[in-house]
Amino acid sequence: MTGNFIIISEDLRGYGVQPFEGPLDLLLYLIRQDEIDIYDIPIAKITSQYLAYLEAMKELDLEIAGEFILMASMLIRIKAQMLLPRPEPDEIDVADPRSELVAALIEYKKFKQAAEELEIKSHQWSERFSPTSHEPGTASETEYILRKIDISALMIAFGEVVQRAKRIVAHHVRADEVLMEDRMRFIANRLAAGTGVEFAELFIDDPRRLVLVVTFIAILELARLGQITLQQLATFGKIWVYPANLNVEEAIRLYAENV
Repeated sequence: MTGNFIIISEDLRGYGVQPFEGPLDLLLYLIRQDEIDIYDIPIAKITSQYLAYLEAMKELDLEIAGEFILMASMLIRIKAQMLLPRPEPDEIDVADPRSELVAALIEYKKFKQAAEELEIKSHQWSERFSPTSHEPGTASETEYILRKIDISALMIAFGEVVQRAKRIVAHHVRADEVLMEDRMRFIANRLAAGTGVEFAELFIDDPRRLVLVVTFIAILELARLGQITLQQLATFGKIWVYPANLNVEEAIRLYAENV
């Protein structure tokens, strides 16, 4: 089975930090990943993915800037306008509710592309003239494999899990003690057969917020330790979790040493 592997390095400095410069950066990421025509944005789909990402940030207690909330309200307003009955083309010329957003995205895209080109040239210049540059064929001491495209895909998937869990009403009370090692063992048990498990299935046993968050961190930790791999067959498609030399007791020991 082939697909895009989501690789998480031993250095998780990128985790827990907002990887997008602003709401337009997040929207441009969603458009690029889904290969959407920027002039014909499917507002319902983009809004759902955008809100899922914000939901994941909220559950992980990451700070959400006000501009992200403002963009969310704008997307919902545009979505509502798109659902209203449209007049016949020959009756009246009605502006597309998405036009303002499209114009902002196109303008932002120009500046972002220019910044990316400058960054590439800066990197090439430093590699060419830096006296401490590495010789060809050698790797730097610290290689950051974790990129925002990877953690963002996981954040969106986790946000969708949280949104579904909020619709589940629990009528019994349980203690709120959730241990990382317990969730690691739960994940290992689900992967005991040696086959892949869909990402969302690792959260269905307990819909409590704390359990969802600890399970998500446990998945990241097991991936960081090389105990599991995550594979996505298509952009924004289902994420599958596979065992990779899985030794959960060793993973728990290594995790405890770093806490």
